[in-house]
Amino acid sequence: MTAATPDASQPAVPYGTPEAPRIAVRGEARLEVDPEIARIGITVAARGRDRRSALDDLTRRNAVVLDLVKTYGDAVERLETGAFSITPELTKHGRGERVRTYHGSVRVTAELTDFTALGELTTRLADLDLTRVDGPWWALRPDSPAHREARKKAVHEAVQRAREYLSLIHI
Repeated sequence: MTAATPDASQPAVPYGTPEAPRIAVRGEARLEVDPEIARIGITVAARGRDRRSALDDLTRRNAVVLDLVKTYGDAVERLETGAFSITPELTKHGRGERVRTYHGSVRVTAELTDFTALGELTTRLADLDLTRVDGPWWALRPDSPAHREARKKAVHEAVQRAREYLSLIHI
């Protein structure tokens, strides 16, 4: 058997009343912390007169990129291959559709924890033919203590705002 609490006997009121105002507040916090991870996007491209040669070239270039990134060992926390495409480019003139060349691309994302290795890796990747490097994008790990600290500060700010609003009501 459980005992009813005093609040349980009264239905919850979604909106405040003059006798019992309800205040909703938001809290925000901003922390300046060092990043824990860096993400870079790598796009490898290839062209060829026929689909097979474009695909073979793209496969070779992608393998070079993946092998290079893997040489950085523990500095690379995650390596993912993403979007892949191979597209025909049609001739601009003439009757009918004729394929002039094929364009292919593969998107790779690397997540690094060693920022010294990041600088060297991005330079080496950018030196490869038909390879584009985007980023870095700095981030914290999802379980970073900085997230918890920001939540605590935001809650503290929200409670402080609520108290200030309540003091205005009781004037």
